[in-house]
Amino acid sequence: MRILPLGRRPYAETEAAMRAFTAARTTDTEDELWLVEHEPVFTQGIAGREAHVLAAGDIPVVRTDRGGQVTFHGPGQVVAYPLLDLKRLGIFVKEYVFRIEEAVIETLWASGGVVGHRVRGAPGIYVRLDDPFSHARLVTASLDPFAGLGKIAALGIKISRHCSYHGVALNVAMDLEPFTRIDPCGYAGLRTVDLRTLGVQAACDEVAAQLAQQLRARLAA
Repeated sequence: MRILPLGRRPYAETEAAMRAFTAARTTDTEDELWLVEHEPVFTQGIAGREAHVLAAGDIPVVRTDRGGQVTFHGPGQVVAYPLLDLKRLGIFVKEYVFRIEEAVIETLWASGGVVGHRVRGAPGIYVRLDDPFSHARLVTASLDPFAGLGKIAALGIKISRHCSYHGVALNVAMDLEPFTRIDPCGYAGLRTVDLRTLGVQAACDEVAAQLAQQLRARLAA
């Protein structure tokens, strides 16, 4: 797997490059992992509902062909795009998502002892707001599956001819205000956090390197 740190790039340009790479690849094409920060942008999944964009303001909204609803990308967020031949790796989609989430969980722990959690039926990684360093299961009387949790990583993928693109976004130290302009990932009132909010001071390039290491360990042939 080739790892390509791309720096800060406009979203639309990067998405077009991912689609072109995937369309042109053959069974001999080497897998790649792209690491990037984006200029501020809201992205909508292929079935994304316009109602989940509450007030985009001056931030563009880009329709994409990934799964999921609306999310925000901006500086201070590490975005990883694994461009993989899943058939060659022998990985099905559910296992692929699980491995990406595992990589994020390990990255959070290595970057500051933050404990990541899954929510059934809601891809991505969440943290306990009352104690993001706790391994204990969150116990709540609320029927809301997100009660007491904040989302720190969003996941949206696309599979074409058994090959993956799009990927995962991990919030490190960013302006979180734009998340209040949407229903993050389609969930009204879901709080979004980053490592800085949790009291962890980490550099984006260091977190990106850690995430790349964790993804490579789980996804490389």
